Order: sequence, then structure tokens, then C-alpha cells
Amino acid sequence: MSDPRAVSNRIATPLAALLMCFVSSIATAATTTPFPDAAASDPEKLGWMVGSPPPADRTVRFEDGSYFQFPAMRWSVSNFRQLMPTINVSRGLGAPVPLQSTLRNEIDAISFVPLGAKASMTWEQSQAATYTDGIVVMHRGKVVYERYFGVLKPDGQHAAMSVTKSVVGTLGAMLVAQGQIDADKQVAEYVPELAASAFGSATVRQVLDMTTGLQYSEDYADPNAEVWAHAKAGSPLPKPEDYSGPRSYYEFLQTVQLQGKHGNTFGYKTVNTDVLGWVIARVTGRNVAQLLSERIWSRLGAEQDAYFTVDSIGTPFAGGGLNTGLRDLARFGEMLRNDGTFNGQQIVPKALVDDIRRGGDKQAFAKAGYDQLKGWSYRSMWWVTNKEGGAFMARGVHGQRIYVDPKAEMVIVRYASHPVASNSANDPVTLPAFDALAQSLSRLP
Repeated sequence: MSDPRAVSNRIATPLAALLMCFVSSIATAATTTPFPDAAASDPEKLGWMVGSPPPADRTVRFEDGSYFQFPAMRWSVSNFRQLMPTINVSRGLGAPVPLQSTLRNEIDAISFVPLGAKASMTWEQSQAATYTDGIVVMHRGKVVYERYFGVLKPDGQHAAMSVTKSVVGTLGAMLVAQGQIDADKQVAEYVPELAASAFGSATVRQVLDMTTGLQYSEDYADPNAEVWAHAKAGSPLPKPEDYSGPRSYYEFLQTVQLQGKHGNTFGYKTVNTDVLGWVIARVTGRNVAQLLSERIWSRLGAEQDAYFTVDSIGTPFAGGGLNTGLRDLARFGEMLRNDGTFNGQQIVPKALVDDIRRGGDKQAFAKAGYDQLKGWSYRSMWWVTNKEGGAFMARGVHGQRIYVDPKAEMVIVRYASHPVASNSANDPVTLPAFDALAQSLSRLP
């Protein structure tokens, strides 16, 4: 890992330093250089940010991007609130609803063969292989497995990364099901400011299913990709004096131009969720953090508040800024497994869950070339397996997951800090591990 002080000395502005750190991290991940394993990179053992002040070589900062270089990022993902501006997602004032627990330690011995491998691996070994920070498994409404690693504790919070998209997608689909948003209307009818952008002619449904045609690259290894302009606009850091670009998520979204046609091909692009967040805010008068609290979080009997990171004007990052406690995210997943019902309430419409489980356009998804996800589709910002039983998944970089398997009566929620952002790096272990656990639990009387 580079010395963050050296990085900040070499780069003239905080924004350039942040960009350089991210590009450097992604480029390193693309090489064959091995990373320290989970034990060697354990943030608690390495002592990141311990002391008053911490030692210089164990200090991370948001402003120079050092907070997201591996292995320091293994500490950061459980401590974003210490590093950047956030907005709260209140759990409300009611008492938490306890989760029943019947722990099954024998789960650790379940074995499976990772994709492309010959040797088997145990469920316990898979936690280290995926750099898991915390994992909860619920079966038939009870916690049957719960583990924490590194600096994440049961009372801590962790970055959900792009799992955020599925949570915000659920909010959007909820408003569609309740008639507050017409999914067939064009985005510009709800947000006229986007009329001249690529999103203006897209329907809300195309945004929800990410079949928009956008001139927007999310290739993190390319410093000229539009994802970096998006990051610059959303970053709350001071801009350099000569900076003339967008200064908020809202401003950036208006600059995205059309490429191709809407509705033809699935294209996973974070900006779609930011647009959905804007539509939600315009329709309800509440930003996604406020609406999530009011419609879902305060009704789950959650143990903790959640929070979103925000841009310079306080707009929640709808595409990836949610941070939650692990057990509360398990409550959210269990609610969806139970057709939208939890804590004695119908929190989201059953029709919404049914629609997600049916999946999206398989042909549009296939064009995107996800070799490890053949036969899958994408609906309302959820990844749908299209397997018998209707399992679906929320996925975030570095290994974040919500996996809902109605047939197995199982929910898996995992927080992780894998050194490689792309899910293709951990899917060879994750996918067969989740399948093996589902099969094992399904055999229980």
C-alpha cells in the first residue's frame, strides 16, 4: 500500500488525489499481485485508527483517498460516518423487535466446490476467502448463523455499497405498486430538469431495470470514465479553484447524454439509481433517507439507525451510500422473503415482491455478458436468479450481499471487504456456497 502522505504530496488537489487512489487500487486489483489474506489484513489486528492520534502509518483520511486503499479500506467500510458527511435513517422511537435465534454451528462444516476449482471448501473457509466482515443467515424466520470479523461488531454499521440500489429500488417499486409513480411515464415528466439529458426520454421502468442507453462508463480502471466525473460531482470535498464541473449529484445527472436506445440492453450504471432517487424525492417531497425511515426502517423493529453518505448539498447517495447494522439488513431481507410482511405489518406490497421474483428481461440481461450469471435477469434493481423457487439477490462491490431464497426459506446477509471491487472475484466462492447452504437447510425437517 502506498504511503498516503506521499500520495497527497504528489497530487495537487484533493479531488485528483482521491481519483488517483481509486484508479491505483483498481489497477492493482487487476494485476496478479497477491493481496494479504483475510487474517493478514484483519483491520483490528493491524490497528488502523487506534490511538490519540493514531500512528501516521495507521491513519486514513477521506480527503486524500487513502481511506479506500487496501487493506485500510477494511477498517473504513465499517466507519464511514467518521470520515464523511452523512444523513440519518431513523429507526423510530419504538422498541426493537428481537430476532429469534437457533444457532447451528454445524453449518461451518458444509462443503462445496468453488466455480472453476477442483478442491472443495467449507462454509467456514468461505468466510475468509471472501474477506467477510459479518454474516447472518436466517432460516424459517430464525437466526441460524451469525459471525463477525475484523472491526465490525453486532452494534456497528457497515457500508452496503450497491446493495443500496436494491433498497432504493424497493422504495421506487413500492411507489409504483401504490400508484404514486407511473412506471411507463418518462422521467422528464417527474423531473423536468432531466429533459435534455439521456434520462429525459427513458421511462421510470427502464431506469428501474437499468435498460437505459447512456453515454456513461463505469470502468473504474479508466481514469477518463464518466464514473469519475460522477464521483467528483458527488464528493463533498472542496473543489479546486479552476473546477467548472457539476457540484452535486443533481447537477451531474443533467449532463449524461444518450448512447444507443433505451430498453434494448441491460447496463449496470449507478447513475440510474441516483435518477430514481431524484424521482422519488420529487414525487414524495422526501429524500431517500427520509422515505426509507418512514416507509420501511421505522416499521422493521430495527435495532439501529442506518445512514447515507451525502454530497455537498446533502443529497443522499442513492446509488451506493447506505450503511446499516447487519442484523437490521437481515430484517429487511426477511421482510421480502415473507412477501413484504414483517413485525406484524404489510410493509411493502406483496405484488412488488412477486414482480421482483418473476424477474426482468432475460434477453436484455444476456447481452451484458455476465458469464457467471447466465440465465439471470434484473428487475427493480434486484438481481434475479430465475431459478425454481424465485431466489433473488442484492449485490455490492467488495462482496456485499442480500440473498433471499423463498424455496429454501432462507435469507443470507453478508458484509465484506474483498480487495477486488468486482463481484466476479468472489462469485466463484459465493454462489456455490449460498447454493450449498440452501440445499442443506432445505433438508431440515
